[in-house]
Amino acid sequence: MASQERITVHNLAGNPSPPSKTKQTRLTPNPTDLKNTSDDAIPNYLNSLKFRQDHRLTDTRLALGYGAFALAAACFLWDRQLGFEGTKYWTAAAVAVYALLNGVLTYWVTYVERGVVYQGTAPDGSKVSIATSTQKNVPVYNVKITVTPAGSGSGSSSKQAPSQTIELDRSFTGWFDVQGHFVALPFQTMLATAVPAIGKADPKRVAAAATAAPPSGAAGSYSSELLEADAATLDALLASSSSEATGADATAAAAAGKKTKRRKA
Repeated sequence: MASQERITVHNLAGNPSPPSKTKQTRLTPNPTDLKNTSDDAIPNYLNSLKFRQDHRLTDTRLALGYGAFALAAACFLWDRQLGFEGTKYWTAAAVAVYALLNGVLTYWVTYVERGVVYQGTAPDGSKVSIATSTQKNVPVYNVKITVTPAGSGSGSSSKQAPSQTIELDRSFTGWFDVQGHFVALPFQTMLATAVPAIGKADPKRVAAAATAAPPSGAAGSYSSELLEADAATLDALLASSSSEATGADATAAAAAGKKTKRRKA
């Protein structure tokens, strides 16, 4: 019988896997692979909330990379067609330009992008920039979120609201199950409860986080994300709760009306 293979994220944290009757090959996932999967989920989630993604960083990186590749391909072609002696000066110039393009590309990735995986504009006009990173052999997802309020870039406003920086560090076990599968709900809830601009666009996720930890007379029963949330996120939670309560009341009233009519009949 063929052995079943699955990736166990708990192995990264050093937790022993539960015994199983079937023979399984335990594979330790690379934190870089977990980071890449989580990074890919960020634009999918935010774009579904009507965020407008800005691709300028990615487009510039691609332009530099493809430009260097096109130059190397042209150098190969003219050397093959015309020979080295007839194109050695052109080849020397191409090598210099190729080195320059790669140097600019390295500078762009290291000092301009700096791990940014998403840039976009929220439905309320605020700009959101998300940078992520991991450390070697450490299954922790480090997220740095910069939120610039709407209108902060215009010079006409007398008072410009400062940008807000939110830093998170969460274990990958929060949204990867024991089989290594990505679970979107806890990942999206983490972002919605931590970033006000995302919480406004997705109040249902904030409301779900609140109902998951109902109050029991002590502040410790609330999740840490809700305790650290600001007024904007709490307003989004209140609006979602109010709308849900109004819908429930309307449904109850309609049901009561139907029962009354049946009794009269």
